[in-house]
Amino acid sequence: MKKPHKKYDISGAPRLRFPEAEEMYPWLSLLLDGLAVFDKGTAISIQRAKRKRNRPVACSEGCCNCCRANTDIPVYPLELAGIYWYAIEMLQGSLRETLKAQLMGHEGKHPCPFLINNGCSIYPLRPGACRLFVVFGRPCGPGEDAYHTRREDVLMPLEEFNDQAIFTMLPFYGITKDEDRMMAIKNRVIHTRVQNLQSCDWKNLAQKMEDFKSRAAHLSTPP
Repeated sequence: MKKPHKKYDISGAPRLRFPEAEEMYPWLSLLLDGLAVFDKGTAISIQRAKRKRNRPVACSEGCCNCCRANTDIPVYPLELAGIYWYAIEMLQGSLRETLKAQLMGHEGKHPCPFLINNGCSIYPLRPGACRLFVVFGRPCGPGEDAYHTRREDVLMPLEEFNDQAIFTMLPFYGITKDEDRMMAIKNRVIHTRVQNLQSCDWKNLAQKMEDFKSRAAHLSTPP
C-alpha cells in the first residue's frame, strides 16, 4: 500500500489559519490540514467530473437543500472538537445567540442544527462530509436527498484524497507512526468512531457556549 501522503502533492491546498488558536490547541492544526486536503480533493473531483459529464455544478451560494433534507451526516471526534471550538470561541453577536438557542432546542431532526438564514453558521469548520457533497445538473428539490434519489448526479470523491485527509488527522486519535496510520486507513479504524451530526447532544454545546460567555464577561469586569 502506498503512503497516502506521498501520492499527491497537497502543498497548494488552501488552508484556513488561526495562529493563536492553533498554538493553544495543537489538534486544531491537524484538523485544518485535513480539511484543506478534503477541499483540494473536492475541487479536483469537480473539474474532472465537469470535463467528463459536461454538466454544471447545481450547488450555489444560498442553496441549502442538503442541509434541510439530509438526515445522515457523518461527523468524527476531531471534527466535533473543531465545531465546538468555532462555535464557542469564534462566533459573535446575534449569530452566536441564534445558534445557541437553536442548539438548545434541537431534537435530532432535520434541518441541520447549524443552518441559520439559509447559510451554514460554522461554514469554515463544517465537516468533511459537507465539503464532499456536491450535486450536478439540476438543483435538489425541496426535501430531496440527491444521494438517494439520483446518486449518479452526486460527486464521487477521490478516495486518495479522503485517505490523505484521514492520514493527516489520525495523530489526534493517538495513531502517529506512518505505518500504523496506513494500516488504520486500510482497516477503516476511524470509521468506527463516526457519529450522526443530527443525533449529537448539541444542548451540551449550547451550554458550553453560555458558560464561555459568562466566564469572558466575568474576566472583563473590573474588580
